[in-house]
Amino acid sequence: MQPVSLPSLPLPLTGRPGQAAFCAGVADANPTPLSLLDDPQEWPAFSRPMAGQPDCWESSVVFDGMHCAACALTIEDALKRVPGVLSADVSAASHRGRIVWSDQAVKPSSWMQAAARAGYPAVPANDAFANDRRRVETRQALWRLGVAGLCMMQVMMYAWPAYVAEPGDMAPDMAQLLRWASWVLSLPVLLFSCAPFFRNALRDLRHRRVSMDLPVALGMAITFGVSSLGTFEPSGIFGAEVYFDSFTMFVFFLLTGRWLELRLRDRTAGALDALMNRLPDSVERRGAGGMFERVAVRRLMAGDVIRVLPGEAFPADGAILEGRTLADESLLTGESRPLPRHEGASVIAGSHNLLAPVLVQVRHTAGETRFAQIVALMENASASKPQLARLADRIARPFLLFVLLAAGGAGAFWWSHDPGHALMVAVAVLIVTCPCALSLATPAAMLASAGALARRGVLVRRLQALEALAAVDTVVFDKTGTLTRDAFALAEVHTRKGVSRDEALAMAAALARHSLHPVSRALVAAGQGVGLPQQDWIAHEVQEAAGQGVSARLCHTGSPASAVPARLGSAAFCNVMVPATDALQACLSDEQGWLATFELQEDLRPDAAATVAALAALGLQVQLLSGDRPESADRVARQAGIQVSHGGCTPQDKLAHLQRLQAQGRRVAMVGDGLNDGPVLAGAQVSFAFGQAVPLAQAQADFVVLGERLGDVAQALRAARRTLGIVRQNLWWAAIYNAVCVPLAVAGWLPAWLAGLGMALSSLLVVLNALRLSASLEPLEKT
Repeated sequence: MQPVSLPSLPLPLTGRPGQAAFCAGVADANPTPLSLLDDPQEWPAFSRPMAGQPDCWESSVVFDGMHCAACALTIEDALKRVPGVLSADVSAASHRGRIVWSDQAVKPSSWMQAAARAGYPAVPANDAFANDRRRVETRQALWRLGVAGLCMMQVMMYAWPAYVAEPGDMAPDMAQLLRWASWVLSLPVLLFSCAPFFRNALRDLRHRRVSMDLPVALGMAITFGVSSLGTFEPSGIFGAEVYFDSFTMFVFFLLTGRWLELRLRDRTAGALDALMNRLPDSVERRGAGGMFERVAVRRLMAGDVIRVLPGEAFPADGAILEGRTLADESLLTGESRPLPRHEGASVIAGSHNLLAPVLVQVRHTAGETRFAQIVALMENASASKPQLARLADRIARPFLLFVLLAAGGAGAFWWSHDPGHALMVAVAVLIVTCPCALSLATPAAMLASAGALARRGVLVRRLQALEALAAVDTVVFDKTGTLTRDAFALAEVHTRKGVSRDEALAMAAALARHSLHPVSRALVAAGQGVGLPQQDWIAHEVQEAAGQGVSARLCHTGSPASAVPARLGSAAFCNVMVPATDALQACLSDEQGWLATFELQEDLRPDAAATVAALAALGLQVQLLSGDRPESADRVARQAGIQVSHGGCTPQDKLAHLQRLQAQGRRVAMVGDGLNDGPVLAGAQVSFAFGQAVPLAQAQADFVVLGERLGDVAQALRAARRTLGIVRQNLWWAAIYNAVCVPLAVAGWLPAWLAGLGMALSSLLVVLNALRLSASLEPLEKT
């Protein structure tokens, strides 16, 4: 999908007409601008049709105003109540949602209005102005934090005399003056810094639901209210003490925590955002008169000729017509080095032109590009929920109700002792028990790990697959296209006496250039690899017998009269007899008979043996399944260092073998090319597919490896184990934090400001711990 660029509407909000209208329409539930999204021509900008489900679309959106798991559940409930919405999944960590809807029963404006009415406006996940909106959000959060911090320091200065003064040291009038000064300085904190908490809490009350902002807002309101009553009526029941210092301190701590979470969340989702926003808004397209004009990327069609300048991203898949350059495909394939691209070479949407202007003929646009398929996979992953996260979401609402009841019970218990102290105990319980850390423990780590793997060319289709991968004890590889490359490699050359190896290879390559058979391509590549002057031989009257070989008349350049008949192919096609062998053979013959035999073998990936060794070092059993002959499967297994191999397997045989392993209690990861391994990939606990071989939308795998590095499998497994370790640490921290702090708050030993600090630090610690995954994955690049 391409960045959204909606039509201009007369509702200016941010200075960008289309985006302003969209945001304003969503936020205000105004049906007029949203109705523009009901135009089917606009749907591909933020949705894609569901494969195999006619009339169904899948939309990816980001929700504003989310802070916790309860918010995610609220949005899901609001969307699922809309007729025609088939499913809705919202992630509390990434704030992203995946909505599946039927265009026969509902339009996008309907379910977007439902989300807006619930208090969470939706914007397209690939919104072209996401960075601008994020900067505005960060700037507002920083302003609220700054006001709270400045006022807190002043209030602490006025509160300090009350803490250190001995009885009789300070006159009552002076004490009352300091209280009034603190009250005045606390007003900006209440009215400006606390505004988001109160706004969200009022929204929850109107909809008769509970989110994490409700107990926090209650705590703020109670603290300021009790302190205000103590200021207005010093002789009343709440006049013994005021808590403006505690109020401003815990507001400052909460805002600090949320601001840091906001920044860290941006880093966590940075890989996805960086990928989704790689396409340019416009590009220069050649018109009928040969002149170039700049047009919107969404208007490109197959066959268009475009000019891509240095520093610009290629907006579509295509082939270079003119020019030579270097392309950066690091975020799409994991290849860190710039790749040379010349005339005739293919370029992919989302890669960057680094060196020189080039003319490109467009082949695929919009959802047909590989870029769109990668974005679709990453969007689904960012909106998915691991099992541990679903469990945390289920207990979030009951836990919040428990928080309110616990705070009420604590306040009632302490009321007879001191009403002011009782209310502050209730405030401490309300704040310290908010389950922010619990709801972030799992998804924060999973998203950090998925983002780190994505930057290295491994896409995680489902976050819960990281949980399953961490428990795997057996890895099963397919052979062709997985352990080996799709092409063959030349192993041995046997020639007739008096014919050199290079001469035979040059003659064979001259014939092979006229065939697309894999063996022919391997011989041409072998000739190019040793720098043979293939132009010295020219083939005339070329004929190809499908599946058998190529025949022609060969001659040296400039000597057509010396042309001799030659054949390249099987021994039977060349009318020669050669010794039987297990290797794949291609024969070359001329009018004198046999001239050469070329033995080819499958090209084992260069890092196959190292990957198998790395998996064995991790305690995993590695096996090989192949539909090829058992002898060929055994040979590749020996080269890769695999002890157990099975050849001659049909897809049903592979699935049966997998099921036998699972019946023995083993947890299996299957690694295939995604083309003919669909049943066994779907049957394994975890599966990998190499993305170069299959359309990503059809890959029946949990992980898709975009590049050619087999070592990415070992890298992903190490990442999964580290991720589950981080998740367990986060869950233990959340549990210990609540087990220690809740009794202290109920007992009255935890002041409100310290409760706010504890809540902010607990959430921050969980996110920071998750971000360690990004750093810990760096050494795996060498795997």
